[in-house]
Amino acid sequence: MKFLFWLLALATAAVAIALTAKNPGYVLLVYPPYRIELSLTFFVLGLAGLLVFIYYAMRIIMAVLRLPNYVRSYREQRALNVGRAAMMEALKAFFEGRYAAAEKAAVRAMESGDESGINPIIAARSAHELGETGKRDRYLAGTEGKSVGESTMRLIAQTEFMLDQKQPHRALDSLKEISTSGMHKHIGALQLELKAQQQARNWDGVLNVVAQLEKRSAIGPVVALQMRQQAWMEKLRAETRDLKTLQTIWKAVPDEFRLRPKLAAIAATNFIKLKDCKSAQQLLTSSLNAQWDSELVALYGECQGSNNVGQIEQAEKWLNVHSDDAGLLLALGKLCMHHGLWGKAQSYLDASNSLAPSHAAYTALAQLAEKLHKTAEAAKYTQRAMELK
Repeated sequence: MKFLFWLLALATAAVAIALTAKNPGYVLLVYPPYRIELSLTFFVLGLAGLLVFIYYAMRIIMAVLRLPNYVRSYREQRALNVGRAAMMEALKAFFEGRYAAAEKAAVRAMESGDESGINPIIAARSAHELGETGKRDRYLAGTEGKSVGESTMRLIAQTEFMLDQKQPHRALDSLKEISTSGMHKHIGALQLELKAQQQARNWDGVLNVVAQLEKRSAIGPVVALQMRQQAWMEKLRAETRDLKTLQTIWKAVPDEFRLRPKLAAIAATNFIKLKDCKSAQQLLTSSLNAQWDSELVALYGECQGSNNVGQIEQAEKWLNVHSDDAGLLLALGKLCMHHGLWGKAQSYLDASNSLAPSHAAYTALAQLAEKLHKTAEAAKYTQRAMELK
């Protein structure tokens, strides 16, 4: 297109010159006492040449005036390119696990003048992996006052560092800063919060975060169920001093978990410790009727309340179905011994040991022998219990 334009311009100029050459006109320039007479053709050509000269002279002058800015821009662009290349090298080295090389490349990027907040974060993460916490913290400090996005990167990295150092409360403080900065907690931040709440043993917080992750489909239903169950188990396990608080927690446990053997065992153990055998008996009975568990039924024998006869009757009903369960026979032996039924207790405990010898059964036999003043037998049972411990 340019070639066509210049071809047309040259053709036009050629025609104009040809027409002018045949024109006998002239141009008279008078500046007293001087008088200059020029042919019209020469004048036109001279004027055109002067305009061309002025045009290129102005371009040269403007280029010279712009030269400092051009040089400065060129240097800045070159430094930016060097910084970006160093940053890419740092990222590549970091994800390859070459943390020392990643840190050096990130430092080079910063020294080149690249102000991206990614560079100090890479350097900090690399220093953390190398165990150099002092350098790590100095790099992180360099990202303060940056944009919201870069500040979030710093806080996420800081949270991970605190979690690696088993400092969950400091990690949670970092996550709070993300919320106060106006940033909505993304899935990555919620996953870090879940880990921090677990480390801090804040099980209400765990339940809350699991609910948020499940709502966003960021956690599978099976994993979510396991985490919720673990949280309720830990809440029950931690309450060993106040009966009312334990009862409140147990009432809050969702129905889907109440009958699970592991959770029922923890709750029953603590109810027994706090002398509430009635609650322990009720929850154990409900759980065992819903899902039989040999370990759980053994705990039923520890629940020796005022309704001991009723407990024995319930256990004997279970025995009609689970006659070969050593845990059930152990529980019956302990209940009969507590009620003073020495013969039945001996029979049940011996039957339990015949199916699966255990430390608990021989210990109960030793206690029974002591009650019957059979010192030699008690010593024998104690020795056998020690061997199975």
